[in-house]
Amino acid sequence: MTPAIRPALSVVAPCYDEQQALPEFLRRVGAVLDGIGGASEIVLVDDGSRDGTWKIMTEAAARDPRIVAVRLMRNHGHQLALTAGLTVCRGERILIIDADLQDPPELLPDMMALIDQGADVVYGQRRQRDGESLFKRASAAAFYKLIGRLTDVAIPTDTGDFRLMTRRVLDLLLLMPERHRFIRGMVAWIGGKQVPLLYDRKARVAGESKYPLAKMVRFAADAITAFSVVPLMASMTIGWVMAAVGFAFFLYSIIGWLMGMNLPGWTSLMAAVGLLGGMQFLMLGIIGAYLGRLYDQSKGRPLFMIREIVGGPK
Repeated sequence: MTPAIRPALSVVAPCYDEQQALPEFLRRVGAVLDGIGGASEIVLVDDGSRDGTWKIMTEAAARDPRIVAVRLMRNHGHQLALTAGLTVCRGERILIIDADLQDPPELLPDMMALIDQGADVVYGQRRQRDGESLFKRASAAAFYKLIGRLTDVAIPTDTGDFRLMTRRVLDLLLLMPERHRFIRGMVAWIGGKQVPLLYDRKARVAGESKYPLAKMVRFAADAITAFSVVPLMASMTIGWVMAAVGFAFFLYSIIGWLMGMNLPGWTSLMAAVGLLGGMQFLMLGIIGAYLGRLYDQSKGRPLFMIREIVGGPK
């Protein structure tokens, strides 16, 4: 059997409960691809959706031979679902985009032009973020400022996973076996010529955000532990400081006893125990976060499990 010809472009979109947004997403992406011309594919990954997302995908794949529908065994989370799509896609250039249309697919021709000029990666950088609360914008800004201080890798601010990359960059990305993935940071770590494309991020066309506060916190923890050991180094430094504080309390107690001073025993004791005990638990928590990720990685389980793939080359 003759192997399928590699398409010039792959569009990869992880989807979780996106039945409301997906038809409009496919319409707009299809229009953009028609305008560009050439062989292309749209790889949709159903990340264990609970609504009619998979049905919409399979029906679309039956109508349009460019569409490849990938169904995972269960919900793996955005970054692993995206990894599944990147593993399946075959294009020479790969556009990563979410199906909620906050990131406009109409920017693809401008991204392609920058790749033609020699860029390895073109990433969307947000000028403004419509439809997001003040808290989310502030927390995002704080996150990027924090990770910028904690890591030596220059991760661009106000960016998501929306980007166009070459096959060479993708092949290097797929060599990275991390389970707790922060793909925008991993792509930045690869290097090469990476250029921004400024745009205004829109509100979702339909549905609700799949990143509530709890998921945002876990995602931030994955990003920090994946790209920085500064928290571990900080825990050691704070440990030495707390040891010095404890030793100072010890000397204070001995000197007071020798001089016959009437020490306020319970208050000072509880203050010292509370301070030292709290810091110890904090440091153990930081160490535990890294050990937990090492434990997950050491099991060597697959990053994702695919139930079925529909569409694509025959």
